[in-house]
Amino acid sequence: MKKNSVLIAGGGSTYTAGIVMMLIENRDQFPLRKLKFYDIDEQRQKIVADACAIIVRERAPEIEFAATCDPEEAFTDVDFVMAHIRAGGLPMREKDEKIPMRYGVLGQETCGPGGMAYGMRSIPAVIQLIDYMEQYSPKAWLLNYSNPASIVAEATRALRPDSKIINICDMPVAIKKSFADILGMKDTDIVERYYGLNHFGWWTELYDKDGNDLMPRLKNHVKKWGYGPAGDACGNPLLADRSWLDTFRKVKDVYAVDPDTLPNTYLKYYLYSDYVAAHTNPEYTRANEVMDGREKTVFSECRRIARNGTAKDTSLESGEHAEFIVRLARALAYNTYERMLLIVPNNGAISNVDPTAMVEIPCIVSKRGYEPLCIGTIPNFQKGMIEQQVACEKLVVEAYREKSYQKLWQALTLSKTVPSAGVAKQILDDLIEENREYWPELK
Repeated sequence: MKKNSVLIAGGGSTYTAGIVMMLIENRDQFPLRKLKFYDIDEQRQKIVADACAIIVRERAPEIEFAATCDPEEAFTDVDFVMAHIRAGGLPMREKDEKIPMRYGVLGQETCGPGGMAYGMRSIPAVIQLIDYMEQYSPKAWLLNYSNPASIVAEATRALRPDSKIINICDMPVAIKKSFADILGMKDTDIVERYYGLNHFGWWTELYDKDGNDLMPRLKNHVKKWGYGPAGDACGNPLLADRSWLDTFRKVKDVYAVDPDTLPNTYLKYYLYSDYVAAHTNPEYTRANEVMDGREKTVFSECRRIARNGTAKDTSLESGEHAEFIVRLARALAYNTYERMLLIVPNNGAISNVDPTAMVEIPCIVSKRGYEPLCIGTIPNFQKGMIEQQVACEKLVVEAYREKSYQKLWQALTLSKTVPSAGVAKQILDDLIEENREYWPELK
C-alpha cells in the first residue's frame, strides 16, 4: 500500500491536533510517510507543532514530521493538502459576529453578513493555497474544510475551475452522529439521502443497512427534542457548549416548517433569524466562547505536552472533523468507492436548480475523484430557499472578482437574514472599515 505525504494547511488551528491523532490511529488504512504543517502565523503554529512533533515521535516514529511557514517547503512533495484556514483568525470572526448585531441582525460565522465578510477574506487565502499546490505538487488533491465552505466552493468553481479541490464540511457528519445516538446505532450503519448547500440542506431518507426506514423514529424524537438528547442527558461532546445545545434543540421548530424532511441545524439562522438575534448576547458571541473555551483548552494542553516532553497522558483526541477528511483522502488514494457528502457543481444532479450552483449531495469517491448521485426534482420550498442563497453566494464571489461595492451590497440585501437594503448598507459600510487589511478596495 502506497504511503502518502500530507500537508495540513492551517497548522495553528485548534483542530489540527485532532487530525494528526486521526491520521496516526488510521495509518494501517491510510499509511503516511510524511506529515507537514503550514501556516502564515508562525507563533500560533509552533504551539500546536511542538506538541504534535512529540505525538508523532511517540506513536508513529516512522512518519517524517515538519512545520514551516515557507510555501515551497510546505507544498513540495505532497499527495494531499488538508486545508482548514481561518483568514483573519478569531479576532475577525468576533467582528463578523458583532457588527451585524449593532443593527439587530444575527451575527454568525458562515451565515448572513458575517459569513459574507468571512468569505471575502477566505477567497484569496484559499486560492493562494491552490496556486501553491499546483506550482509545487500539481498531482496533489486539496481537501478544503475552510469556511464559509459554500462561498469558497463557488469561488474555486469560478476562479480555478480545473483545480483538484474538493470542498467538504463535517456538520452533516456531526448531525448524523446525533441521529445514531438517538437511535442507539452506529452512524456508519445509517445510509442517507441529502441535498442542499453547505450549512443549508435537508435529509429526505435515512435507512439502516437492511433497508429499514429510520425517518419515522427520528421524526418522533425531533418533534419533542430536536436533535438534542431526550431530557437533560447529553452524551455528545459538541453539545457541551450551550450555544450548540440550543441549536440542536431549535431543530424542532425548523423541522415544523417542513415535516417531510429533516433539516441541517444551520437552517435556524435563515428561518428563525429574529429568534437568533434576540437570544444572542451582542457582547459575548460564539467567537468569545471559542476563545475562552476550546482555544484555551487545546493550546494549554499543547504547551503542557511540549513542556513535559511526552504526550502519553494527553487529553487530545480525534473527532468528526478529522474522521471525515481522512476517509475522503483514503477513498481518493485507494479507490474505496466511499459514499460521502461533498460540495460539488450541481450539473443537473438537482434537476430544477441552477446547474452551476455548488450543492452538497452524496457522491461516490474513488481514484477518479467524485461522482455525484442524482437527486432529481426538489419541492418549491427548498428550491426557492436554495436559489436565493445561491444568488447571495454568487454575488459575493462576483463582488470579490470585480471589486464591486454594488454587488456586495446586493448580496447582503438578498440574504434572508437581513431585513432591508438600508440595513444591509449600514452593515456593509462597517464591515468594509474593519476588513481593509483583507478585502480588495471596493468601487
